[in-house]
Amino acid sequence: MSAYVVMIREHLRDAAELEVYTAGARAARAGHDITPLAAYGRIDVLEGPPAEGVLINRFPTREAALAWYHSEQYQAALPHRHQAADYRVLIVEGVDA
Repeated sequence: MSAYVVMIREHLRDAAELEVYTAGARAARAGHDITPLAAYGRIDVLEGPPAEGVLINRFPTREAALAWYHSEQYQAALPHRHQAADYRVLIVEGVDA
C-alpha cells in the first residue's frame, strides 16, 4: 500500500540554511522509489493555521518512506531543515482503490 510523506513548512527562519537542506534532501532521494506529487505550489488554507509551503511525496510502502527518512543521507541533511524552518512532517498510508 502506498504511503505519502507530507511536509508542511510553518515558518521559515533561514533561507540560506534551507538551501543547504534542499541540496542534501535531493541527493538523499538516490536509491529510493519516490514520486513527487506536490512541491511548494499555491496553497489555499481552508481550515487551520497557515502554511508557507507543502511537499507531498509518494512511496510504494510505509516501510519505504521510513527507510528514506532514516537513511544516512537524509539524516545528514535534516539538521539543516531544523535550523532553517519549523515543519510538520507526517507519513500517511494510502488506501487500496
